[in-house]
Amino acid sequence: MRTLWISLFVFLLAGVPAHAQKLDPDVASLVQGNSDFATNLYQRLAEKETDKNLFFSPYSISNALAMTYAGAKGNTAAEMKAMLRFQLEPKRLHPAFRKLILELHGQGKPRPFQLAVANRLWGQKDYGFSPNFLKTGADFYLAGLEEVDFINNTEESRKAINAWVEKQTKDKIKNLIPPGVLNQDSRLVLTNAIYFKAVWMTPFNVKQTKPGPFHLTGGKAVTVPMMHANQSMRFADHKNFSILEMPYVKHEQSMIVLLPKAKTGLGDVEKQVTATNLTQLLTKAFTHSVDLRFPKFKVAAEFKLNDLLQKMGMKDAFTQGKADFSGMATREKLHITAILHKAFVDVNEAGTEAAASTAIAIGTFSLPPPATFHADRPFLFLIRDNRTGSILFLGRVVNPS
Repeated sequence: MRTLWISLFVFLLAGVPAHAQKLDPDVASLVQGNSDFATNLYQRLAEKETDKNLFFSPYSISNALAMTYAGAKGNTAAEMKAMLRFQLEPKRLHPAFRKLILELHGQGKPRPFQLAVANRLWGQKDYGFSPNFLKTGADFYLAGLEEVDFINNTEESRKAINAWVEKQTKDKIKNLIPPGVLNQDSRLVLTNAIYFKAVWMTPFNVKQTKPGPFHLTGGKAVTVPMMHANQSMRFADHKNFSILEMPYVKHEQSMIVLLPKAKTGLGDVEKQVTATNLTQLLTKAFTHSVDLRFPKFKVAAEFKLNDLLQKMGMKDAFTQGKADFSGMATREKLHITAILHKAFVDVNEAGTEAAASTAIAIGTFSLPPPATFHADRPFLFLIRDNRTGSILFLGRVVNPS
């Protein structure tokens, strides 16, 4: 099984699992806040994107917005902090992001999977951005400044940013910023890209993949490739859904799947998805011999998040005249004109490959009884880094075909 997640934010100015390692307290606080934001955003997107497949990288979005938050002041900063569920003050928050990024990178040690996070600032050349803002980006987000010319070469600048995103996401996210988003008034684009590729701890046997029915919410069914296996996995049965942890090699990351018992029960399950609930649910999961059927699928999604984030409380940042990004530059009054996100996931017998990019443009033992987990109806899933508890990707499948 392969899953590819790609998340991109464009800012135009113009819970910790039971087997997670002990974290630095500030990083643990950051992960909890990021998880709260992730589940809140998921519920909002699920309400808006009714009966559609959904996939995004909440980590990518949080990371990109945190870089933006570093340049915000006053009520603009207060609204962003509240919406993003940041509990730490900036002098501790930004170093915590650096520690988390380095942890996700594996502290430079060889790993049996690919997980990379990259950040870059794209600024109007000779604009005079605040040295402190640039230093925060470089020191804590490993985000250097690349000077471009939005004023005289807008299209070339757009292509350069998109090319960087393609490279960082192994060509999985293309054309993140479409034509017309940037213009001569654009001054800064903050980008984050995340790429993940891993094989299952126990890959599926391709010969066991057979066509099978997947029941849609409207009562119809489609025939899709269903992967089959009998494996030992952490499983828990709850009142109206069951939960399964499908680990990747070395168990450093997992896909967590919440499967409603009713064919039309996804909406009720989605309402229960909070960071705290997910942590509690996983503590009740134990190793079972699982009769597993799971569809192969690919999901691609893209969003413009302006309206949704404003409804979540981040209003001033988008409002010309009210936005205060004086921590970035004082030459002009800057505000966010667009926040764009793209994500892609590919799940198959071998493993998961996922990528996402966000650009913010400114301007074992005795086993319990066997279990059955047949994902033949809409379900919710997430990819989590077990070492830190970070939710890297989050989505749902309502139609694998």
